[in-house]
Amino acid sequence: MNMSKEFSGQKACIAPEGVFIIGTYDENGVPNAMNAAWGAQSDYGEITLFLAPHKTTDNVKKTKAFTVAFATKDTVEIADYFGVETGRKVNKIEKAGCHTHKSAHVNAPIIEEFPVTLECEMKSYDDETGILIGKIVAEQADEAVLTDGKVDYDKLQPIIFDIATMTYRVIGPVVGKAFHDGLKLKG
Repeated sequence: MNMSKEFSGQKACIAPEGVFIIGTYDENGVPNAMNAAWGAQSDYGEITLFLAPHKTTDNVKKTKAFTVAFATKDTVEIADYFGVETGRKVNKIEKAGCHTHKSAHVNAPIIEEFPVTLECEMKSYDDETGILIGKIVAEQADEAVLTDGKVDYDKLQPIIFDIATMTYRVIGPVVGKAFHDGLKLKG
């Protein structure tokens, strides 16, 4: 018989947790970024993020736009910095030595150190729940992480947040084909 250990709900291990870098401009056009783990694709062309109040959420409410970059093995240090520093006190983009340019589609910065970025318009933000829903209007991807015109996770090496050990992990190799491998069980 297998033995199990019980943990409190506050210590629950939910995986995977993305490492999303949310980029915004403030009212003066100064770029800002934060690291967020709680988010997901909520529909085709839509992302939902669960955020506490931050400079970033203040900016999104003003500009109605944001970008979401995917942290990678090569950007761990910058991504983590964006999560441990506050944009209310420091220009995090400048201090991290990052480079930005304005999205061609929304009023938000693309942080050039991250190879894949979603450009989003705010659909809604709820101050009470912290739920931000964005319409993805475009995606930028560095050619170095593409294979046959598609983002290749083996090249991108995106990371996830492991809440159980408070670490970052690289997303691993392909282990199956979606909407295919289970067909043999259908009969």
